[in-house]
Amino acid sequence: MKKLVAVAGIVLFLLHQDFWNWNNRDLWFGFLPAGLGYHAIYSLLAASLWALASYFAWPYEIEEFGETGQLPTEGGSDRS
Repeated sequence: MKKLVAVAGIVLFLLHQDFWNWNNRDLWFGFLPAGLGYHAIYSLLAASLWALASYFAWPYEIEEFGETGQLPTEGGSDRS
């Protein structure tokens, strides 16, 4: 799952470079510039990716060490 989150992060990085909207003068819903609407949707996707990364790729071994002061056992509590 960590690799999937990493690949999704790279894809989002590439999608952030929205050169195809630079000269787009269309209005969404009659008032919202296409570039601004695109980045609103992009922001929601980025927030969703961060939530997934926090849930699936968080290093729980560090929290376990911080709470107990002992190194985690072999295998840990990784969710992936």
